Amino acid sequence: MRRVYEGRWVVSRAWIVAYTGAAVSTVLRWYTERSRRPEHLRHPEAVCTVGRTLYFDQQAVESFWAAWQQDVGPASPGTGRRPGDGQGTRGGGPGRERRERAVAVALEALRTAGGPRRGLAATLAREHGGVARSWQRAVNEAQIRFEQENGAAST
Repeated sequence: MRRVYEGRWVVSRAWIVAYTGAAVSTVLRWYTERSRRPEHLRHPEAVCTVGRTLYFDQQAVESFWAAWQQDVGPASPGTGRRPGDGQGTRGGGPGRERRERAVAVALEALRTAGGPRRGLAATLAREHGGVARSWQRAVNEAQIRFEQENGAAST
């Protein structure tokens, strides 16, 4: 999600995930391990917090991502996890249909609540069964769609 703060665009982690294509866990790791990186490869500091959502200067994030691609680049072939988009079964397959249903349930819950709320994934796990972490992934994906719907509606 993007918003204007003190005359500049700021972005949430959900926006960074969509922009970079990195997994949510990777974006979180970039932020938490920024002090261990050389200065030009440090994820930017948070500019502001709205609710429980951190926002980062969009220009700083784009500069960080360009430097990261330049210096680190994609993973070396044959190391780490197998290649993919970091989005689970987003490409299709039998698990994607179940994931789409979970995202639809989470999106409806977001619409009903008027936006994100703390503990939504745990609540959905209790109501519909399954693991809270899986529901959190569905809520994260639904939140991106919810923000896109509301962004398109307000434009």
